[in-house]
Amino acid sequence: MTAELPVVFLHGLRTSRTMWRAQVAAVEAAGHPAVAIDLPGHGRRRGERFTWDGAIDAVARGVDDVGGRALVVGLSLGGYVGIAHAARRAEQVAGLVAAGCSTRPLRPLVGAWQLAVRAIAHLPDEGARLNQLMVDLALPPAGARDVGAGGFALDVGRDVLRAVRAARPVDDLTRIEVPVWLVNGRYDHFRGEERRFLTACQDGRLVVVPGATHLVSLVAPVRFTRVVLGALDGLQR
Repeated sequence: MTAELPVVFLHGLRTSRTMWRAQVAAVEAAGHPAVAIDLPGHGRRRGERFTWDGAIDAVARGVDDVGGRALVVGLSLGGYVGIAHAARRAEQVAGLVAAGCSTRPLRPLVGAWQLAVRAIAHLPDEGARLNQLMVDLALPPAGARDVGAGGFALDVGRDVLRAVRAARPVDDLTRIEVPVWLVNGRYDHFRGEERRFLTACQDGRLVVVPGATHLVSLVAPVRFTRVVLGALDGLQR
């Protein structure tokens, strides 16, 4: 009997493993092992410094923990890290779902985000109330509860934006031989280069979720979970 393919989930910037609670539950109910990890500086690893190599190593350890080969699913920062990990550790990846990360982190874009992070860091509460307001406005109640359950890493932005300059997602996608699913919400501000990203894939497909925004797995959890389960089914067959 063929063992069921595991799934490793990678969260976005400032969030944690808990943002994937709905997907982990659904994947496990379908009979597949599933784990959501915390990247350096996030969740249970808050206080650690975030580095690009450290994030990729964290994914590698997560995959090893579920048997050494998995479907890797990442959103936003997790998507960029997942792409880099798949390019470096091909033997660990059966397939990749990269969501909300179809724009290259070019210097002008990263620079603009760095200015915003510096400004928010000077607020009296380091942006905690602003962050909670954005969560409450952007997400349905269940999604807001899940994303907040692991706490928010409000101080990790500078490290992440410095590290993400090392990301070369389009170049990395050309080296990934396994199937890749690029998933974007219809109104995701990070889908600007999705056709470039899709063209770079050796075996890629693009899924655009109607009505969804950047945090597609939290805004449209059922639709997103169907993509993950469909990917598992395709890879298993």
